[in-house]
Amino acid sequence: MSFQAYLDAIEEKTGKTPRVLVDEAKQRGYDKADVKAGVIVDWLKNEYGLGRGHAMALVHVIKKGPKISTKHVGSDGSHRDATDTLWLDGRATRPA
Repeated sequence: MSFQAYLDAIEEKTGKTPRVLVDEAKQRGYDKADVKAGVIVDWLKNEYGLGRGHAMALVHVIKKGPKISTKHVGSDGSHRDATDTLWLDGRATRPA
């Protein structure tokens, strides 16, 4: 599953866009360098029922922003994405 597919599934499951969840995480201070991924994963599991894979995709965005490694862009692997920048504002508003 690609990073973008994980984010799209998170939106379906929670009803919130990835950007809204990133903003929530920042309000809680989860974007700080000393906050471990497990803290964020636990929050997303307890608050939104997200599994580890989906939560870790969001952890990446919270900690590193929407850019991903170009090694996944246009590759044949299961984690391939069309672009190196993830769309955070919801599937309905994503450019075609």
